[in-house]
Amino acid sequence: MTKEEALLCIDAGFATMTLNTESRIASLMGQGFYTIGPAGEELLSAVGLVLRPTDALALHYRHLATQIARQFKSGRSVEDVMLDRARGHAVSVLDPITAGGHCCIGGGKYDFLVTSTLASQAPPAVGRALGNGLAHGLGVPSLFPKDFISYVSVGDGSVNHSHYLAAVNLAEYAQFRGFKCPTIFAISDNDISISLKGYGWLTSEWYKKLRMQVYFADGNNLLEIYSKISEAATYSRKNSKPSTIIFRNIPRRFGHAATDRQDAYLSKEEIQKVAGRNPLSYACAQLVHNGVITYPELVEKFNYFSKKAEEAFIKAVKEPKITTREEIMVRTSQPRVELPTNPEPKLKTVDKKDRHVMRKHMTAVFDELLTKNKNLVYIGEDVEHGGYYLVTDGLAKKFTGRVRDFFPEETSIIGAGMGFSQTGLIPIVEIPYAKYLDCGYDLFQESAITNWLSNGKQPNGMIYRIQGFDRGLFGGNFHTHNTISTPPGVDVVCYSNGPDYARGMRYALEQARKGRIVVSIDSTNLLNLKYISGNEGDWQFPYTDPDEMFGFDDIRMYGTSKSLAIIAYGNTIIAALQAQKELLKINISCTVIDSPLISDIPKSLKKVLPEFSAVVFADVCKAGQNPLSGFVGELQNERLLPKKWRIVAAQKTYNPLGCVLTFTSRDDILDAVLDIYNKK
Repeated sequence: MTKEEALLCIDAGFATMTLNTESRIASLMGQGFYTIGPAGEELLSAVGLVLRPTDALALHYRHLATQIARQFKSGRSVEDVMLDRARGHAVSVLDPITAGGHCCIGGGKYDFLVTSTLASQAPPAVGRALGNGLAHGLGVPSLFPKDFISYVSVGDGSVNHSHYLAAVNLAEYAQFRGFKCPTIFAISDNDISISLKGYGWLTSEWYKKLRMQVYFADGNNLLEIYSKISEAATYSRKNSKPSTIIFRNIPRRFGHAATDRQDAYLSKEEIQKVAGRNPLSYACAQLVHNGVITYPELVEKFNYFSKKAEEAFIKAVKEPKITTREEIMVRTSQPRVELPTNPEPKLKTVDKKDRHVMRKHMTAVFDELLTKNKNLVYIGEDVEHGGYYLVTDGLAKKFTGRVRDFFPEETSIIGAGMGFSQTGLIPIVEIPYAKYLDCGYDLFQESAITNWLSNGKQPNGMIYRIQGFDRGLFGGNFHTHNTISTPPGVDVVCYSNGPDYARGMRYALEQARKGRIVVSIDSTNLLNLKYISGNEGDWQFPYTDPDEMFGFDDIRMYGTSKSLAIIAYGNTIIAALQAQKELLKINISCTVIDSPLISDIPKSLKKVLPEFSAVVFADVCKAGQNPLSGFVGELQNERLLPKKWRIVAAQKTYNPLGCVLTFTSRDDILDAVLDIYNKK
């Protein structure tokens, strides 16, 4: 470590300490809203000097000093760095990181935002390491240079979290398989997690399970931190392998946050003992002892940073904050890309042999898109051999390295998808069954919220393809699940036929390319369905032209009657068409409307619905968890809902094996229609 580097570390430490102090003062005055403090971790500033500016950084919220050192090293002024951090605490809209949405560490091109969900930053960090190696191997552009490092840090309590364990396991598996995975896992050990003492678990036992290079550094020794993180960085960069560094003996001074009631779980003596331990003072003594600086000069420095921190907060608390709902809503996702679409496919008259079931259309469109887009990759469980439903059959052989199997652990797969996207790839992440999304659900939510959290600066453009949904005899509730989440920032679609699926997937890819997240759910019963009315082949269709797209705001209409509409999606389209045929026998005509977008109401649906006298909503999902219920409320509020309406949904229970009684059926729809017409 050079003299200049040592002084820069002290500067970053002083900036970290004084900003933390001012955040507590601002909170007491009702003008600051985030007080989780980095008191004790100030010497991790050395990490920011060792890592390159183009290394990926995802920091635990107590590791602020690493970020500040990195920013000082890049040439940013003290005033700008401290003001931006104060803006985060004061939730100013001028905060360049979250624009008033939260208080996060980051802001740079290679800095990745970390939420408060424990170790959720870890799986995407491994994904970035794997994705960069894949991108360079494929010869497609990547955000990162070939020899970068993905650095991710947590506190010692978080190493027990499933997110962290999944990330470590993925990195170790990649290392075992010989894949490039230059990830550094950094752990600061203060031996306490909020109120739960660590009992030495991390450094006595936990680390022994790691199957990677492990380094230890005393968190009170600036020179040792610098030396050991340099060793770890050299190892991971040179070998493209993961490593772990544990910063030991770090005190947690002044509690977890301003709201922390330390006296409820620590004795007065314990609190005083920790408060008296100051790694920053130890570093100052080291520098004075080695003739780098004098104590009067250090006092002058500290007073300077104290003044700058106070000035930063005085300015930040006066800046505007988010004041309207519109400001919050507009940042939820990237703007939708406007593209030419057509509700009705241009189907050619072809021989029977050229008419295919939905599954064949799906395979064909993925083949088409992988051919056209060299940065498109397809990952999931068992996808290389074709998957459980043969949708990816033959693709792995044709697109070497771009259709990749992962072991069955959804947190790892979703985290990898996020990291791939952040690298510059466009990932399609296959989840084998809808129920399995539950296993990685928090990372799914993290992928959705990042655009909002970063005010649109860090989108995760990607497609989730979810199988094992809706009606089915085989697999029971765990493979024919019919509950799906539609969180803000995610477009969720469920197609009923091959042409719409192919056209819709082309459209979805263009949205993902621009940073949106699209979830496409497959109704299992439809994949190989050939007919719906006894006529062989009436649900088999020719493949659409590659320039055709089906937009999120588009709908398909079967029929011309304006007396009654049946709105459905997925497999309930089949039930609705069967009901339509039965209703004609009693002189009730209706139009079936296929509305694949279920996360929002398509504009086309809002446009045509007022033309109908009555409507039945036929939902695939379970009552109480069904997206079309949300449609009803919004349509009613906008005065677009006909006076006569009903909604039917699947039974509010679980789906037994070998039985379809719980799913929305033709008879459910018929009962709802007859109730509207008082014919039950």
